Amino acid sequence: MDIMEKYAEAAEFIKERTNIKPQVGIILGSGLGEMGEYIEDKKVIDYSDIPGFPLSTVEGHAGRLLTGKLMDKRVIALQGRFHYYEGYSMEEVVFPVRVMKLLGTEYLIVTNAAGGINREFEPGDLMVIVDHINLMGDNPLRGRNIDRLGPRFPGMSLAYDRRLVQLAQQCAGQRKIDIKTGVYCGVPGPSYETPAEIKMLDTMGGDAVGMSTVPEVIAANHCGLRVLGISCITNMAAGILHQQPSHEEVLEVGRLAKDKFITLLKEIVKSI
Repeated sequence: MDIMEKYAEAAEFIKERTNIKPQVGIILGSGLGEMGEYIEDKKVIDYSDIPGFPLSTVEGHAGRLLTGKLMDKRVIALQGRFHYYEGYSMEEVVFPVRVMKLLGTEYLIVTNAAGGINREFEPGDLMVIVDHINLMGDNPLRGRNIDRLGPRFPGMSLAYDRRLVQLAQQCAGQRKIDIKTGVYCGVPGPSYETPAEIKMLDTMGGDAVGMSTVPEVIAANHCGLRVLGISCITNMAAGILHQQPSHEEVLEVGRLAKDKFITLLKEIVKSI
């Protein structure tokens, strides 16, 4: 089956079961899945039921697709994403993004848990992503271009929509939420970085580091979605505080920060 046929089959499956044309897509990162509980008129589909969808294997990722309304906007949300380090191809990692596009989604909000490189950050901070550095050693657009989705050589100068970045900052100000901005470094994982690697990323201009998001953002830009990225700084990266990061810490800090994160995300969706 042609890859576009696979995307279309998955989109049709979702459309038949939800009867909604989403305006906003949301990818919920580690420890942030509870946001899905605020979606009204909710329809839930397990990833395992959707043709072509991979399965999320990481703790903190429920593996469900949700549709419904959030702040009077039609939304589609992923509780759990697919990571390159799980052994999936880049094509599989970005499969849901392209399906969202076929369903009519216009905006994509990508969230993640990230390690802080910037020494002015603290665990629990939220960071609006203004740019990224792709260090994954691969690209979801590698191979034959899917002309029906986008151009062969898409620009990435405005990968994170400037208007949405400003909107997020305004919403944070209105809700009195302290928010940072910065550059996200995408690495393949699954091992955490060494102190020397973090020093390199700091020198390169990185403010936070994680193992997701970059492929999704590249694919979203390729197919014309307007993207907003937000990181929850769940730990300081190796060598910053001289302590070993852990996935348990990532999940715990994500839970502690979830209330302000959910408040901010709802305000952003309302204002789009």
